Amino acid sequence: MVSLVALYQAITTIAGLIGRGALVLVDVTDGFWGRYISHMQGLTKILVIEDDEKFRHDVGVILEFIGEQYLLCSTTELNDSHWKQAEGACFLGNVHSPQRLSQVLDNLAINNHIPVIALAKHKTELSGLPNFVGELELPLNYPQLSDALRHCQEFSGKQAFNIPQLSRKNTLFRSMVGRSSAISDVRHLIEQVAGTDASVLILGESGTGKEVVARNIHYHSLRGKGPFVPVNCGAIPPELLESELFGHEKGAFTGAISARKGRFELAEGGTLFLDEIGDMPQPMQVKLLRVLQERCFERVGGNKTIQSNVRVVAATHRNLDTMIEEGSFREDLFYRLNVFPIEMPALRERMEDIPLLIQELMTRLESEGGNQVHLTPRAIASLVEHDWPGNVRELANLIERMVILYPGQMVDVNRLPKKYRYSDIPEFQPEQFVHVEDCEAMEREALHAVFAMDDFEEDMPGFAPTAAPTGLPPEGVDLKALLADLEVDMIRQALEAQMGIVARAADMLGMRRTTLVEKMRKYSLTKEDIA
Repeated sequence: MVSLVALYQAITTIAGLIGRGALVLVDVTDGFWGRYISHMQGLTKILVIEDDEKFRHDVGVILEFIGEQYLLCSTTELNDSHWKQAEGACFLGNVHSPQRLSQVLDNLAINNHIPVIALAKHKTELSGLPNFVGELELPLNYPQLSDALRHCQEFSGKQAFNIPQLSRKNTLFRSMVGRSSAISDVRHLIEQVAGTDASVLILGESGTGKEVVARNIHYHSLRGKGPFVPVNCGAIPPELLESELFGHEKGAFTGAISARKGRFELAEGGTLFLDEIGDMPQPMQVKLLRVLQERCFERVGGNKTIQSNVRVVAATHRNLDTMIEEGSFREDLFYRLNVFPIEMPALRERMEDIPLLIQELMTRLESEGGNQVHLTPRAIASLVEHDWPGNVRELANLIERMVILYPGQMVDVNRLPKKYRYSDIPEFQPEQFVHVEDCEAMEREALHAVFAMDDFEEDMPGFAPTAAPTGLPPEGVDLKALLADLEVDMIRQALEAQMGIVARAADMLGMRRTTLVEKMRKYSLTKEDIA
């Protein structure tokens, strides 16, 4: 139990710092102290590097008051033991010597697992570091400090995403990574059809992993010990496709200097995977239909009938129903292939699988000799916001690029390519205290903005504010409620316009992302509330 005397002494000590610009306490209530205590198990030791002795002492008093363990040192005292103990975070304050600042930055780059927060104007120098979490502006107050510590915890992986380890004991569907209901349904369909000889048609966007499904069907079928032969129908010229599928005899055409087996013969006793079946020319569709119906074929230039014991699995990203209506795909072939359809979900429909997919892709690259990279929870959260038009293939290419660019390093959101950044390095700003005269001026401006509807549309094109009075009614208005309703409506419209992406909505409203997040919390708004 915390003694009231100790609490009074602590508050008195902190209050003495207000005049020095070190700390401004807000909301000093019972709940306030409870929130302080909750931080005590948050981070481990925080390393404070500050050459100004007075400010270094003040920061230490603040950290002690909120229950954080810390180490205080100047750049002249800094040594290897400090970096070994700085397991929680590094607060970088004023560094008087450019040479010592360069040394500190080098150490931060080496110890890139330690999140770093700028207490002074070193944001430019720190912005290139993957472990730069943000900047605290003076005077410090509890909400901004709490927000900064929370970001440090997320960077260290103590909060946000908890990626479970993938089991390697059972090889069944090991490449079908994910725990979403969509991918679970696909696994269930594979289990049902794998033990049969039925033709399977796999549908889905490009890059969703249709060949992975085909291989799983083969490996877990009675033909699993036989060959699996893939053919991309769109990658082979139409005039050569027949020879590729059925083979040819010697002298069948110019350049056929010897007999050659086709893919159907090579896949005997196993599975033939016809990828991009929608790109197959119509003359070949007729010949394929005959093979599927009669289970036999002849090589190009030959007259000997060859029996075929092959299971056919086909895949396409095209809409075959539309192609049938247009006359570019045979309806009878479609029904022959579409005995058992499986539709692969797009990655945007299984966003919860992205952390697991990232882990699996990194594991594969590491097994192939690549270096491991470490994505911060903030970076993963940003990737989850992306729409992924290229699906899993796009994600795999991105992870491979990160492994090449940052081998063995930490990758935070600021190291991701711009198109994948849906959040920025935060700036933890103090609460603004305004004079009464300033408040009155702000109220007059707000009141003018509410009732000047003609000017509103010019200032905010595309926005339709909620109904507001065209004149002040005799009974008056609740200005605070009216402004709150207007603010909520603007936030909703911005989020709807940006498809729920908070960072872009904040840009649209001309405010910081952290400010918009706080307003959403204030009004209990979530992305799910947006229509």
